[in-house]
Amino acid sequence: MSARTPSRRLGQSVLAFRPRPTQWASLPTIGQRNASTKPTGEPDLSNPLLEQYLQQKEAEQAKNEAAAAASAQEGKQPPKPSVTLRDGGRYSTPSPLFNPERLIPGYRTNAPAEELAAQKAQAERRRLAAQKEDEKRLLSTNVDPDPSARRRLERKLVIRGVSKHGRMTKAQKIARTERSSLYKSQLLPTSVKKMQKILRQIAGKTVSEALVQLRFSPKKVARDIMKGLIIAQDEAIAARGMGLGDKQALKKWIEQRNEVASTLAELDETTPKTKGVNKVIELKDGKKKLVRDPTEIYIDQAWCGRGESWGSPEFRARGKVNMLTHRTTSFSFLLKEEKTRMRISDEIKKKRANRKLWVALPDRPVTAQRQYCLW
Repeated sequence: MSARTPSRRLGQSVLAFRPRPTQWASLPTIGQRNASTKPTGEPDLSNPLLEQYLQQKEAEQAKNEAAAAASAQEGKQPPKPSVTLRDGGRYSTPSPLFNPERLIPGYRTNAPAEELAAQKAQAERRRLAAQKEDEKRLLSTNVDPDPSARRRLERKLVIRGVSKHGRMTKAQKIARTERSSLYKSQLLPTSVKKMQKILRQIAGKTVSEALVQLRFSPKKVARDIMKGLIIAQDEAIAARGMGLGDKQALKKWIEQRNEVASTLAELDETTPKTKGVNKVIELKDGKKKLVRDPTEIYIDQAWCGRGESWGSPEFRARGKVNMLTHRTTSFSFLLKEEKTRMRISDEIKKKRANRKLWVALPDRPVTAQRQYCLW
């Protein structure tokens, strides 16, 4: 042990165990410990000012009760209390210190009933006006998110209208009179070749007919297209106000959501008819169609686009590897109302009516030929 530990450390460890003299602190005697530390006399906790105030208040209350009893016997009104309450009419802003009646500007306790009713009616009108302003301010964040951009666009449109003397193009007139809604879906795990076949099947059909076709389609991706078509229809109704012209539109919409719509519902004679709506139109491909509601939504265009793709290895025999390509595709719908097809049908008929009569070759002038022979 001495070989590993220095001798001076051993000497320090020995000195650490030497006895030390104990110094006892002066402890109180038993008599001092048992003696009470409280003073002999109890403190005076009385409050003469508080007692005087309570006595005065009790005397004043007894006096008021006696005066009220005497006035009640004589048939007179009791005297008003000496303590006056602060009136809320002095404050321009509401304060939680007063009850709702005292928050009305100009309110007085002794005011006649007609004046109080007029003040309450005016306060209610002010409250409704303030609530309307708050709702308008909250709605403006969605309706008009960028006021500066809107003002620039309005200025540009005014300048354009003045320079063109109020004349509008055909596209501008159509945009003002007819409604349309564009919907684009998210990326779906399928290919363009598979999805395009279904989109060609429902393009040109109404939403009711398209939902029926998608509901009974054996294709797997038809379920996702049907969900996207329902969302597109909801957005067209909520954002563009489409499909709300007929009284049966809401009922038909609920039926579509419950997946009970049928293609026979449109041609059913028992369906309530609207005055001046039943019209047979001609489509671009020459087919005829009966339109009962000009605000009914149909699919004007349906197309799909290629999304991102990635590959994964498929390990085969003899050390070979096949690379599998996983594709994604998104589809888009351009929804319009039957009013658009009615306009197109009228244009087709008008163009056919204004077409000139075909003339045989000998009866019309020869054009695009030389006046002299080439030999």
